Amino acid sequence: MNKFGLLLGIMLGSVSAVSYGQMSESIKLNEVMTNNATSLQDEYGQREAWVEIANISYSTYNVRGMFLTTDRAVLNPDMSVPERIKRMSIIPNGDARTNLSARQHLLFHCNSNPRLGALHLSVKIDPAKPTWIGLYDGNATQLIDSVTVPVLAPDQSYARERDGAAIWQIKPKDAVTPGISNYIQVDESKVAKLKRNDPYGFGITVLAMGIVFFCLALLCVFFTLFGMFMKHRSAAKKMASIQPLKAGMKTVEKTVEIGHKTNVILQDGLKSKGIDKETYIAVIALAIQQYTNNVHDVESGIITIKPKTTEWDDAYIQMKQFHE
Repeated sequence: MNKFGLLLGIMLGSVSAVSYGQMSESIKLNEVMTNNATSLQDEYGQREAWVEIANISYSTYNVRGMFLTTDRAVLNPDMSVPERIKRMSIIPNGDARTNLSARQHLLFHCNSNPRLGALHLSVKIDPAKPTWIGLYDGNATQLIDSVTVPVLAPDQSYARERDGAAIWQIKPKDAVTPGISNYIQVDESKVAKLKRNDPYGFGITVLAMGIVFFCLALLCVFFTLFGMFMKHRSAAKKMASIQPLKAGMKTVEKTVEIGHKTNVILQDGLKSKGIDKETYIAVIALAIQQYTNNVHDVESGIITIKPKTTEWDDAYIQMKQFHE
């Protein structure tokens, strides 16, 4: 029973140690400012270099007892732990702010005196030189995170692109984010976005001119097609109103009539005079019907001639050459 309890204790201790180690690795150096000219002030009105760390996990972790250092000598694996601790600044206990909840940030003032507060560390940072910063676990042996900060202009910071991201970048004065997430989504107006993406206006100029010329091209095509349509319509009206066209139509009709008569003559002979037999039959039938019904004209059979003197034989009229 004692052996089982001892084995269980060892297993639980190992799991706790592994979990603790994994938790500590969720604490990251997140943003650094080495040349603080007009940026963040501490509670005493001083502007020192500062280092921000972030808890990128979704669990709470207390960073008290961890170490920050800018001395590369601690990278020597043969250095003893006490000697290494002398070259580091410990994050003290006794401040509730060191208990970082999920996705929370904590900022430490460097080049300061730890007696001023739990967030004031004696870590030395020279703004005129590149600075290596290391974050060590409470055993002063395990390096949790580190970064080399280049020389920065006043009020610039060196920060991860996003909290915990692998990419670091120099952020200008108006983009520094001490104590908050490095990536802030800002809703900007379309005008502001256009100014940012096209500061000299070349893009909007090309776009505007392209739209204008495109519209002009569409208008040109439209009016060209419309003009062709109206021209065709006008020509059709003129052709319909020309008199020779009507005469031509009559000529065609007359030609058709002559052709018909010619065809009749060729079939029935010259005596038919080009008149269909059906026409003769219809005329004769109509005459017989009129005669039978006594509707034809009745002539008296008397020819009446009224004399009219024309004096055509008068000698006086014939001899005009003798007239005075």
